[in-house]
Amino acid sequence: MDLTLLQAETEEDIASLADMASRIWFEYFVSIISKEQIEYMVEKFQSVAAIQDQTKRQGYEYYFMNVHGANIGYLGIKEEDGRLFLSKFYILKEHRGKGYASQAMKLLTELCKKRSLGSIWLTVNRHNHSTIAVYEKKGFKTVRTQVADIGNGFVMDDYVMEKKIAE
Repeated sequence: MDLTLLQAETEEDIASLADMASRIWFEYFVSIISKEQIEYMVEKFQSVAAIQDQTKRQGYEYYFMNVHGANIGYLGIKEEDGRLFLSKFYILKEHRGKGYASQAMKLLTELCKKRSLGSIWLTVNRHNHSTIAVYEKKGFKTVRTQVADIGNGFVMDDYVMEKKIAE
């Protein structure tokens, strides 16, 4: 396995992660949501201040997906109610389609087993068809839909998907 997970812990790590998040979000989500909503969401959820708050006060953990010393993406997770919430899972454009998402999912599954967590769940935009297809291929099933008001006149229109973890 080429991919390792490196926890983002220092201020420099968090700044680097926030920069990567902004790059990925503006490159990827412009076909799904407006530029204004991306700007709002990056500031609200993926800025340095937001990530620091999530890791210090809300129980989130952030990891770089690292391949041979290079950070190629990141993920954010949170344990809750015996399950793992996969809050963020993003890979830089030039590294997509190389099997890294599958490797990261294997590492997350191992983490769940080690922590005795029964499933991984996530939310995904209902119009993000390619990502939904990837999650389905990885064993996730849609369990419900949800529309969440995130402020400033914006909503997240998502599927909630879950994958059971075998003992």
